[in-house]
Amino acid sequence: MSQKNETLILFLASIIPIGLIFSGLWFFRDSLPIRTNDSKNQLASRCEIPSEGTFNYGGSTTWAPIRKDVDSVLQQVCPKFILRYVQPPTKNPGSGTGIEMLIDNQLAFSQSSRPIQGAENIEAQKKGFSLQEIPVAIDGIAIAVNHDLNIPGLTVNQIQGIYTGKITNWQQVGGENLLITPITRTKQAGGTVEFFVDNVLQKANFGQNISYIATTTLALREVAKIKGAIYYASAPEIVPQCSIKPLPIGRTSQQFFTPYQEPYIPPSDCPDKRNQLNIQVFRNGDYPITRNLFVIVKQNGQIDEQAGKAYANWLLTPQGQKLLEIAEFIRIK
Repeated sequence: MSQKNETLILFLASIIPIGLIFSGLWFFRDSLPIRTNDSKNQLASRCEIPSEGTFNYGGSTTWAPIRKDVDSVLQQVCPKFILRYVQPPTKNPGSGTGIEMLIDNQLAFSQSSRPIQGAENIEAQKKGFSLQEIPVAIDGIAIAVNHDLNIPGLTVNQIQGIYTGKITNWQQVGGENLLITPITRTKQAGGTVEFFVDNVLQKANFGQNISYIATTTLALREVAKIKGAIYYASAPEIVPQCSIKPLPIGRTSQQFFTPYQEPYIPPSDCPDKRNQLNIQVFRNGDYPITRNLFVIVKQNGQIDEQAGKAYANWLLTPQGQKLLEIAEFIRIK
């Protein structure tokens, strides 16, 4: 056999197995695991939103992770459907502020962590349209305490007592003899506070001992510094934090549910490892403080209504729901 033929045979012998390997990988590509870092890119698909243009939107601070991790993918998939976040000119951002801006035609649609209030629909009707709320995800309210506070958990009634001023010492709920420092944002701050007042406090007023803080970031810093402090916020804002401890809660003291997946990751292992949401207890209703997240849409038959509904419908697609899950919210379908 000539040297030329031997070289050809060796070349074919090496290239054929490589081709078979790549063919096999291509055939089984759908069964291979997707790396978490690539999962958002893997979910990018063809654009199914018919609307085109630039649309102002905003509202709830709870939606910040969605604007970062979900809406950014939508912009890649639908580059002609341009979303522009608008900060309130004079007030703090929040669900109520976003709905107010929507009614004043400053936004095409808004993002809310609470339902529409009757007074808001009345104001919208004065402008010639009504408001529609479209639920797209489920969120839980988590309770943050200091890492050094030794307490197994709280019931919803105990949380209510703490924030209405009826319970002022941790000793009253099974802890040590230590004054409680309850922290909250103001009622005007956004949907999370409004939801908490309506559903946990049962519309009762905050107690006289409340410490008011402007933002969740500042509030969590205070909890990290003050041993007796307590604060509440959207679960994705609290559960992964290294500086505070998410507290188990329950409807009764006989059974608490953790907002994080067990085993609990201590601060010594953070930030290399972080606590993850306990999605199962939020989805099945075991966790006692959950709510829906809504896209608020103008019903005016114009381009803003089309854009708001298109955005909500995209979030309700399998792709959108998976992205919401990656952003650590709970899919609604």
